[in-house]
Amino acid sequence: MFELVEPLAAVTFSAVADEAFLAVGMRNYWDGYFAGRAAPLGMAPAAVVHAVFYNFADGEVARHIPWVWGKVTPQEAIALRERGSTAALRQRLGDLADSSDLLRVVELAARAAVSAPTEGRVLYAGLRALPMPTDPVAKLWHVATLLREHRGDGHNAVLTAHGIGGTESHVLMALALGMPAEKFGRIHHLPPARLAAVVDGLHTRGLVDAAGGFTDAGSQLKQRIEALTDELAAPPYDVLSTDELDELIAKLEPFAAAAGSGDD
Repeated sequence: MFELVEPLAAVTFSAVADEAFLAVGMRNYWDGYFAGRAAPLGMAPAAVVHAVFYNFADGEVARHIPWVWGKVTPQEAIALRERGSTAALRQRLGDLADSSDLLRVVELAARAAVSAPTEGRVLYAGLRALPMPTDPVAKLWHVATLLREHRGDGHNAVLTAHGIGGTESHVLMALALGMPAEKFGRIHHLPPARLAAVVDGLHTRGLVDAAGGFTDAGSQLKQRIEALTDELAAPPYDVLSTDELDELIAKLEPFAAAAGSGDD
């Protein structure tokens, strides 16, 4: 389900969706990112958004929040994000946006997306508090985002429980992708000494070897974190019968493929 939901939610991070924020005075992509994604939290200070988002390096959030709230209110940012994301998704879906399967996919996915407990799921709870869109394409994006943030909240809890900080998680992701940490897009901009200290810390814990690759313990920890993240992401789908879940998976596949095919 993650592989099917992620492309639908991730259109939020595309150029088409970003245009809506740039049009109201955002300086760059990251202004729009933080305004849109943090908006369900209201005017939370940068320290709170940093804590909730978990995986940004110290100081990154503060370069955008609260500055963005001088351009838009959280309520306006929510509307901009939905409008831009819906436009991006509609563009990618093409004829699928008017297909008969869309309504059934939205019906099943929406039942799952609003069925999970909100306790301990800050971003998920914030999104749950928003009105459900009525336009089918907008609703598909919204429910996919609900499921994505529900999973993300659980992933952060698992990382915390295993003592893996946000930057450390990106180092482990880089290693899993077979690249050195200094080449990974989310952390390559960090000062070399700062990034080296994170890698050294993982080495001291026995998770990374002297060559900068996973030790057996590091590989096992990565696998355990992913497995527990999957386990914590499962409850929304408990509301669906086995047949309904199978139907949702089958019907979602062409929508996910189309959503993930954009080059913007």
